[in-house]
Amino acid sequence: MSLLSSFNEEEATTVIKLFMKTYVKNAHSDSIVLGLSGGVDSAVAAVLCQQVFGKKHTHCLFLPDEATPAKDRHDVSVLEKDFDLTVEEQDITGIVNDFLNQTQSSKDKLVKANVKARLRMVMLYAYANKTNSLVCGTSNKSEFLIGYLTKYGDGGVDFMPLGDLYKTQVWQIARTLQLPTCMIEKPPTAGLWKGQTDEKELNMTYETLDQILAGLERKMDVADIAKALNIDVKDVARIQDMRVCSQHKRNMPLIPKIGMRTPGLDWRSPVQLG
Repeated sequence: MSLLSSFNEEEATTVIKLFMKTYVKNAHSDSIVLGLSGGVDSAVAAVLCQQVFGKKHTHCLFLPDEATPAKDRHDVSVLEKDFDLTVEEQDITGIVNDFLNQTQSSKDKLVKANVKARLRMVMLYAYANKTNSLVCGTSNKSEFLIGYLTKYGDGGVDFMPLGDLYKTQVWQIARTLQLPTCMIEKPPTAGLWKGQTDEKELNMTYETLDQILAGLERKMDVADIAKALNIDVKDVARIQDMRVCSQHKRNMPLIPKIGMRTPGLDWRSPVQLG
């Protein structure tokens, strides 16, 4: 049994492209910068951005470090060639190690992983400032709902075009765009440490995760979701808890409501006339 609603790839990409065009125009910009990782999410985002803004106004940065898998480096090169993307590469190993040494936190694996993500964010925004660009995020709905991203790291962006697409739906769009099979079929990884994969950390496949999240989105009871998917109720409860605990990652810093319309609460974006 599938709990995911029917999905139309063409309709979704049309909505995403119109959203990006409107959002960037309203910001008085005409270009974007995004971080390429070698994964399918950033690849889909990059190709859609290039279709909207063109090669000249789509800036892709590849920011590998010592833990970046060789396959990711290869796949970025394949994507760059196949889709004629503009890609700049800068290895961040030295910057990361200098920062960790200065803060005496080089032995903590999780700290190091978050520092990498946040330094990449800083570099993307430095590039955006130079080029009057907005920073395009590449996180998907599955990651976003359970907080599987770094606050003010890969979560620190101007907009997230894939933010309402589950991972399995991103894969569907990737196939429609005819992205390299090597990118679509390889195990998803953030490349934060050697041997790291998303599904190993989550102890669950994205197919199962998306089904659980779709059930939660429908406001189904945890036990009913587990029964429908024939999985342990503890797995559903764990994902529900991850969604609740990570709420702070999906919001702007809390603001007490005083005025008629409050930023980040009921002052909707992109801004519409009237």
